[in-house]
Amino acid sequence: MEESTSREKLLKKVRHALIYKTDNPYPRVDFDSPIYKPLNDTADVNFAQEFTKVGGVFIYCEDETEVVSTLAALHVECDWHNIYCAEPEIQYMLTQAGVPFESDEQGLIGLDVGITSCEFVIARLGSIMVSSKNSRRLNVYPETHVVIAYVDQLVDDLKDAFEAIHTKYSGKIPSLVSVITGPSRTADIEKTLVMGAHGPKQLFLILVEKPLVEEEI
Repeated sequence: MEESTSREKLLKKVRHALIYKTDNPYPRVDFDSPIYKPLNDTADVNFAQEFTKVGGVFIYCEDETEVVSTLAALHVECDWHNIYCAEPEIQYMLTQAGVPFESDEQGLIGLDVGITSCEFVIARLGSIMVSSKNSRRLNVYPETHVVIAYVDQLVDDLKDAFEAIHTKYSGKIPSLVSVITGPSRTADIEKTLVMGAHGPKQLFLILVEKPLVEEEI
């Protein structure tokens, strides 16, 4: 009986709130203006600054020819092994660079480096939006995740990225959409920073000014 009485009291308060609405106590507050100030720099510069602040490695390439040479250099300098890539466009560039890679499911075993595309690059946050279209696993499994993006994928804010992905897929967005901000890290254990706790220890973003392959065809 006591439980029923408590329930009725609660429902009565809900009904009362629905019937007798309280006036807005802050009528002068502007809820429509943007929360953030405009970016001080261009989207690419702002992204590079924010991305490096959280431990990401930012590389700018003028075109895909420069991407090929960059991948070849990184392969040697970083001593990359067990590279996995499932996307044909990036596989082509890796082949041009002479970088060996795996592309079948067995290549995920012992994976060290994963190379993918992304959906959008968020300038204000220095973040990367990925989806199941890019991969469900390559932003989690490898110690090093390399993302290749193009300037036309840059957006100012997170809300712009969500609007853009809805437009891109006509409302039928991929089953998984995630936002990456820097390499994986945690300080849950004795407040000691541990890199790569739940994902890659290193995160590279190669930003390409223009896709040269399309222009050459």
